[in-house]
Amino acid sequence: MPGLQSSPTGPLSGVAAVPGDKSISHRALILGALSVGETRITGLLESEDVLATATALNTFGAQAIHEDDGKWRVFGRGVGGLSEPSGVLDMGNSGTAARLLMGVSATLPFNTTFSGDASLSKRPMERAMIPLRQMGAQFTARDGGCLPITVSGAQAPIPITYELPMASAQVKTAVLLAGLNTPGLTTVIEPQPTRDHSERMLAHFGAEVVVEDTPDGGRRISLTGQPELTGHGVTVPGDFSSAAFPMVAALLAPKSRITLSGVGINPLRTGLLETLLEMGASIGVENRRSLSGEEAADLVVESSALKGITVSPSRAPSMIDEYPVLAVAAALAEGETRLEGLAELRVKESDRLGAMAKGLAAAGVDVTETEDSLTIRGGGAKHPGGVQIEAHLDHRIAMAFLVLGLATERLISIDDAATIDSSFPGFAALMNGLGADIKECP
Repeated sequence: MPGLQSSPTGPLSGVAAVPGDKSISHRALILGALSVGETRITGLLESEDVLATATALNTFGAQAIHEDDGKWRVFGRGVGGLSEPSGVLDMGNSGTAARLLMGVSATLPFNTTFSGDASLSKRPMERAMIPLRQMGAQFTARDGGCLPITVSGAQAPIPITYELPMASAQVKTAVLLAGLNTPGLTTVIEPQPTRDHSERMLAHFGAEVVVEDTPDGGRRISLTGQPELTGHGVTVPGDFSSAAFPMVAALLAPKSRITLSGVGINPLRTGLLETLLEMGASIGVENRRSLSGEEAADLVVESSALKGITVSPSRAPSMIDEYPVLAVAAALAEGETRLEGLAELRVKESDRLGAMAKGLAAAGVDVTETEDSLTIRGGGAKHPGGVQIEAHLDHRIAMAFLVLGLATERLISIDDAATIDSSFPGFAALMNGLGADIKECP
């Protein structure tokens, strides 16, 4: 896909539904494949990342089938019932797919090899391999614990109690998925609560999961191994991380009012919402409802005069994917915004901290970067823009700067829009339907 450019726009208005939640979509497919019987999924995110998971599960012997009505049917093989893949499983750009399926394969008695694109092949996998080795799995990996990786599944899996050294929903989930095919009790202790989609969906499919708060503010999650999971219907809410882009765009474009319908508002995912409200955003949360154990609502967003604040590191687990677009909001806010505790951003699809600092500075924003923080002095006025930004094969960097281009004096372009489809297929069309001006670079 060629690059995209966004130009200054007038008001945004209308109603839109963002694609399904990526995290929930991965988990629905995986647990459907590990269940007995049929799982029907409505609203699955049909992005490159999620389709990599569906393809891999088919290679494992499950059947994930796309129906003509847009729904998905998964015919599971039961816990421990997957078969050895005949070839290498390509995870594309998806760290979620790689880590979660490494967890699944860690307690299956055969070898599984995972590969990925250039970006994913640089991302750290050792953090997931450490606990999975304790459960009996063995790994052959490139230097630094990077893909491609071959997992030799444990012949006799061992249940463990593992205390995460950092807050990571992906590592937590990898251990819990490995624990499904392990006798006894597998326990993960996390220092801070992270997104709990896995715990909710495991319970939805019939697993015995106990979640307890710890005295120091963390959580202890225990899973009883070797359950018989049963296929269920799953309705996937809209992805809050995707909704963040039109949400911030509407806040910044004068006289805007949009409604984003059916967005997931899991309380461990909405740190950006809390932060924007503290900055003075006008965002209404209406028509709350439950979708397959997940909270959802319609978000009504109106243009707002934002003010700079300091965002504590403690909020990072609930908004780790939203910092790029929050930095854009801060660039147009009045006063200084300081984002702290961002070291994890350096090992995402790109070095997101460095990429945001460099791109904002190029667009005329006054920004200071440290090893784990970003300070943005917005000034509440338009910035010059008129630059091309390197997206670094990172969908969230690409979309964040396209949102910024709607509010700068001159257009902003990104060099490569291909990775946007990994999480938000149809991004430009949805934004343009609300009144934005995003198009291919000439």
